[in-house]
Amino acid sequence: MNRDRAIDAFNKVPEVTLAFWIIKICATTVGETGGDALSMTLKLGYAVSTLIFLGFFVVTLGAEVAAKKYHPFLYWAVVVSTTTVGTTTSDYLDRTLKLGYVKSSIILFCGVLLVLFIWRRTTGKIEFETITTSTNEAFYWVTILVSNTLGTALGDFVATTTGLGFQRGAIVFAALLAIVAGAHFFTSIPKNILFWSAYVLTRPLGATLGDTLTKPHADGGLALSRITSSLVIAVAIVIAVFLTDRKEKKKLAALA
Repeated sequence: MNRDRAIDAFNKVPEVTLAFWIIKICATTVGETGGDALSMTLKLGYAVSTLIFLGFFVVTLGAEVAAKKYHPFLYWAVVVSTTTVGTTTSDYLDRTLKLGYVKSSIILFCGVLLVLFIWRRTTGKIEFETITTSTNEAFYWVTILVSNTLGTALGDFVATTTGLGFQRGAIVFAALLAIVAGAHFFTSIPKNILFWSAYVLTRPLGATLGDTLTKPHADGGLALSRITSSLVIAVAIVIAVFLTDRKEKKKLAALA
C-alpha cells in the first residue's frame, strides 16, 4: 500500500502502514473506554453521550473537510470521534432500543454495504489510499462512522452473546485481522476490499480490548478505570501520531 506522497500533495488521508493500523486499534480502544466513561462512569446515559460525541464528530469533521491537505492530528481526531460516537450509538441501539447485538449488527453491516455500494455507483471506485475530492471524502468518513458503530455491536455480540468473553473475543478478531493481512500479501483480492474489511475488524478488536481493560473481574476484565485508561491510550495515540508524522516529514525532505 505504499505510494509517493510527495507527488500527491493534496491527499487527505495517511499512508496505510503498520503504524496506521496500530494507531487505528488504539483509536478504537479509546473509543470504547471513552464512550463507556461518559455513558456509564459519569452516568450521562447512552442518548446524552451520543449527542455529546456527535457534536465532537461534527466539529472535528468540519475542520477536516475545510483543510486543504492531510493534517495527522486532525485526521486522527476525527477517527477517534467516530469510535466514541459509534460506541454510544451502538449501545443505545442495543440496550436502550433493545434491538440486541444480532439485529443491530445485521442492520449496521447492511448499512456499511449500502454506503460502499452507493460510493462505487457514484464515483466508479471505492478509494482508501487517495482521497482528494469532496465526494470521496464524504463517503470515506460516512463509511468509517458506520463501520465503527458496527464494530461495537459485533464486538459485544462475540464477547457476550456467544459466551467467549472479552479476552477470547479479542483473540478471535486479532486472528481475523491476521487472515486479512495474509490475504493482502498472498492473494489477488482487491486491496480496497481488504482495507475496509480490516477497518471494520479493528473496531470490535478495540471494543473487546477496551472492555478487557475496564470491565469488572467478575466479567473477565481487569477492572481498570475507564477514565484513566482513556487518558493513557489517548496519550499513546498522540505520541504515535507525532513520531509517524516526523518520520514521514523526514522521508519527504529526503525526496526534495
